[in-house]
Amino acid sequence: MSEKHILVLGVGNLLLGDEGTGVRVIEKLEDEYVFSPNVELYDGGTLGLRLLEPFARAGAAIVVDIVHIGGQPGTIYRIEEKDFFKKIPYKSSLHELNVLETLIFAEELGGKPETVVIGIEPAEWTSFSTELSAPVRNRLEDIVSAVLKEIEKAGGSWKKAEQPVRTARAL
Repeated sequence: MSEKHILVLGVGNLLLGDEGTGVRVIEKLEDEYVFSPNVELYDGGTLGLRLLEPFARAGAAIVVDIVHIGGQPGTIYRIEEKDFFKKIPYKSSLHELNVLETLIFAEELGGKPETVVIGIEPAEWTSFSTELSAPVRNRLEDIVSAVLKEIEKAGGSWKKAEQPVRTARAL
């Protein structure tokens, strides 16, 4: 029996402050961790429907994004698939097509993985900035920890990289 393919998908726009959190988490995971072969890290940016292909390959998906539902900035949410439409408002994202809509299309095409969203309440996501706000930046390690736990639950493994990749990325 082969291992379940696990997609860790970070989505967001790096030019809109906290909106880029999902992509920043993927960068941090790539820089600081090594994963089992069944784990795929994917920078989904604002790709919308083009995310159908990575979803179709996955048996499990962990989506990292901002979730604007009115909580305190920096609040981290774990939202299971059964609660997506109750807890994530339609168009809570600035992406061309939000992840929930993409999952609906994936299901119609027969390629929808078991999915969980690890989200964070943004402080600033509409002004041009490449910086994360302090409430989100201060919770980045907590988001990474939540994602690592989800990878383990889905059947993947990870370890800290012996020598982290050094990048010029600004968090």
